[in-house]
Amino acid sequence: MLNQAAESRREQLIDRLIAHHVYKKNGKHLFELSLSELEREYQNIRAKCSC
Repeated sequence: MLNQAAESRREQLIDRLIAHHVYKKNGKHLFELSLSELEREYQNIRAKCSC
């Protein structure tokens, strides 16, 4: 169940990052990043755009 929740969160973050025109990070596609990497990137985006 925890794994399912983590995967759901990953998908949500990927969708949100794509909505902000982020498709890669350090040469990696978003689906290659860990949940914590996605969380950090999303927080960085939110801080920059005040969303």
